[in-house]
Amino acid sequence: MGCSINEIIFDVCDGIVDDKKFKAVQMGGPSGGCIPADLCDVKIDYKEINKTGAIMGSGGMVVMDETTCMVDVAKFFLSFTQDESCGKCTFCRIGTKRMLEILERITVGEGTMEDLDNLEELSGQIKNASLCGLGQTAPNPVLTTMKYFKDEYIAHIKDKKCPAHVCSAILEYTINDACTGCTICAKACPTDAILGDKKELHIIEQDKCIKCGKCFTVCRFDAVVKD
Repeated sequence: MGCSINEIIFDVCDGIVDDKKFKAVQMGGPSGGCIPADLCDVKIDYKEINKTGAIMGSGGMVVMDETTCMVDVAKFFLSFTQDESCGKCTFCRIGTKRMLEILERITVGEGTMEDLDNLEELSGQIKNASLCGLGQTAPNPVLTTMKYFKDEYIAHIKDKKCPAHVCSAILEYTINDACTGCTICAKACPTDAILGDKKELHIIEQDKCIKCGKCFTVCRFDAVVKD
């Protein structure tokens, strides 16, 4: 208590794994909120953390780097609280389910800008109409990610792209000129979507690609690109 979030992450815990860029920290457990890196000089204190939209909650901290999709994070935590809802409060029982459905649509590239307004409206209703702390705090991960990382939501909706390259349904794998034609990716592909002769540039047939990422994982020449 009294230390800043940055002091905990960088002084106590030696920073981000593999020196990746620090993006956000999620505080307070599943009903907590996500605080962006540029606000992490905030002190570990009940009132100060509450000002960011997060909560102290269980006291847990989940540190995220640049490879984390904040829309996916919101969906992950909301899926937990939705599953844990006892069902007594209508807004908690049904409202969190509707919010989760919206987030699922957004992460597969089927969201609309109206969905963002609906998420905010549902969040307010769930917070105000729920009887217990679970429902009153369940929207926090969604509200904070929308507040601090709204550009990622918009990218998923308008551009049908996941900036962190996490949401597999809207990813596209391609092969660039760094390909040596080693055929390792083609051998790893479970749907035979990769074509090309040995020692020649390979291509990926998009209609066959199931976006499993195996080609990206096995390539040793950074020739497979996900976008």
